[in-house]
This record gives sequence, structure tokens and C-alpha cells, in this order.
Amino acid sequence: MSTTSIPVSSQAGAAPQPNRHQWLVLLGLIYLMLVAVSVIGNGFQAMTAGHAESLFQFAENPITGLIIGILATALIQSSSTVTSIIVAMVAGGLPITLAVPMMMGANVGTSITNTIVSMGHIKHADEYRKAFQAATIHDIFNLMAVIIFLPLEIMFNLLEKTSGVLVSWMHSDQVLEVDGVNPIKAVTSPVSQQLESMLSGLSSGYAGALMIVAGVLLIIVSITYLGKIMKALMVGRAKAMLYSSIGRGPISGIASGTAVTVLVQSSSTTTSLMVPLVGSGVLTARDIYPFTLGANIGTCITAIIAALGVSGLMAEPALQIALVHFVYNVLAVLLIFGLPWLREIPPLLSGLLAERVAKQKVLGLVYILSVFFALPFGFLLLSGFKLP
Repeated sequence: MSTTSIPVSSQAGAAPQPNRHQWLVLLGLIYLMLVAVSVIGNGFQAMTAGHAESLFQFAENPITGLIIGILATALIQSSSTVTSIIVAMVAGGLPITLAVPMMMGANVGTSITNTIVSMGHIKHADEYRKAFQAATIHDIFNLMAVIIFLPLEIMFNLLEKTSGVLVSWMHSDQVLEVDGVNPIKAVTSPVSQQLESMLSGLSSGYAGALMIVAGVLLIIVSITYLGKIMKALMVGRAKAMLYSSIGRGPISGIASGTAVTVLVQSSSTTTSLMVPLVGSGVLTARDIYPFTLGANIGTCITAIIAALGVSGLMAEPALQIALVHFVYNVLAVLLIFGLPWLREIPPLLSGLLAERVAKQKVLGLVYILSVFFALPFGFLLLSGFKLP
């Protein structure tokens, strides 16, 4: 497996060093972007209030389970939330066989957030091309994982059996209870809740729509200035430190992505923070490719925490479906990134897609609406799903 080394100029130390004020502005812009992502997610949740449960209950076969996982995660804007819901549903009696494809779908649906973030660079074609490739390299990897592992699951129950073995090794008569703390949610919730309070007089549909619009505008503003200040900050020692964690090679990148995502409990957050770095030219899509794969692995912690809080007869199935998510992501990284000819497909296809989108910018919006909403929802309607 080849490694990518990113040279740091020996003259970097001579570059003007960023001052404390610039770092504070950077932190403020990152916070603004995180608030924007939170506001968009809450807006989608407000618009779909009462419908998510109907979606999950419609899972009758692996294909509809996959589609529901994609659509639910795109609407809720949080794979952590969706996977925790799936764990709770398995604890309530949902068969694991139906829950496995839903977990796969959650992996695909979570990619929408960083793709939305990439549109913050839409005013500048070259930045937009770089950012869109950085976002969609994650999409394409996750779609490839589904194409490979869903048929294997249908034919051989690969993930269900593997996770079952792991659960049998871990089985204990004592129930572990872990209180998960999401630091990102803790710091962004006050602003998001204040906005919800201001819109409380409106219907949930209108309030949700306004929150989504506000979130998108915040993303555009924060990304515009984030790219500029990152260019100024990523000099000298700061640039060397960033490259040492992400640019040292694939193992370091995957480990970094896993660790950061475990800490913030949100793969959407960690991958979205990388998109502006690529758009502004600090890193390339290939540099952050392993980091996004680590984010896939790290996000499994939320479902595992949720499962460890389940007691009684359904504790074991709940833990098993949480481990399905972990096993799936680890095997996908080992197989797709481990084989050179498979590894090159996501960068290649995302690069071609980004080139086209940079020339016809409206195609970026068309891509988001079609891949994450129109196609999945259209499939459900053809399958007989009816809105409650």
C-alpha cells in the first residue's frame, strides 16, 4: 500500500506567523459552520416530525431497508441519530436481517452534509471543483461499499454472522451503561434551540424550511471566510502539524479520522471540516481520502454506546446490530482501500464528477437532490410507501 508524503517547505519557518486574533476568528468561523450544520439538521427534523417512524416501519426487504437508511439519514442529517434509532428498534424487536441494510443506508445518507458544505465554494469554480471532489469521494466510497457488501449480506448474511460471533465473545450477564456526551451538540444546541424558539409560532414545516435556508446561508458565509483565513494560517509550524497527522500516509490518516470522530461523535462534522481545507488548496482530495474512511469507523461509537445502555433479553441483539455497523465499515476500508484497483475508483469518479459540476454549477444541487432524496423517495413510492 503506497503512502503519500506531503512536502513542507524548508522555508516555511520564514513565513509570517499567524497571530492569536486570526486563530480566534478561525475558531469562530468553524463554530459558525458547525452551528449551520446543526440548524440544517434540526430543520430537516422539524419538517419530517412524525414521519421518520413510518419510514423505518416500511422496511420489508433489504432493498427498502437500504433506501430507508439513506433517506432517513439525509433528512435527519445525522447518521449517529439514525443508527441509534436502528439500535433502539432492534431492541424493540426489529429483525437484525432488516436492520443491517438500514445501517448501510445510513452510511450513504450521512455523506450529504459534506456535499452541502462544498457548495459554500460555489462562487469560485476552481475551489468548487476541489471541494466537491473532496465531498463526493466519501459518497462514492460508501456507494461502492453498498454495491459490494449488500449482495454478500443477502446471500450469506456475512455481517450478521460476523457480528454474532463478536457478540458471543463479548457476552456478559452484566449490563454496561454508558452515558454518551456529544461535545459538538453541547456547544451548538443553544444557538439552534434559540432559533427554534424564535420560529415557534410557525408550523413545523415552515419553521423547518426557514431553518434549512438559514443554515445554508450560514454555511456559505462561514466557508467563504474560512477558506481565506485558512490560507493565511496554514503556514510554518501549523502547516507542518496538519500535514504530519493527515499527510503522513493512509494509516495515519485513517487513525486520525477515527480518533477525531470518536471524540466529536459525528462523521458529518469531521468530514465537513476537511472540505474547506481542500477547497482553499491547503490539502487535496486524495490527502483527506483516508481521513474520511477513518470517520466512517469512528462514527460507529454512537451506536455502540446506545446499545450498551440496553438491558434485558434484547441487550444482545442491540449490541449485535451496533457491531454490524463497525464490522461493515472496517471491512469496507480493508477491502476497497486495501486493493489498489478498487482504491483508485472513488478519487477517479469524484474527480470526473467535480470537473463537470464546476462547469455547470447547478448540477451540484441536482446531484444532492437526486442522489439523496428524489431517487430514494421515488423508489419508496414505487414500492407502495404512502405518506402518513
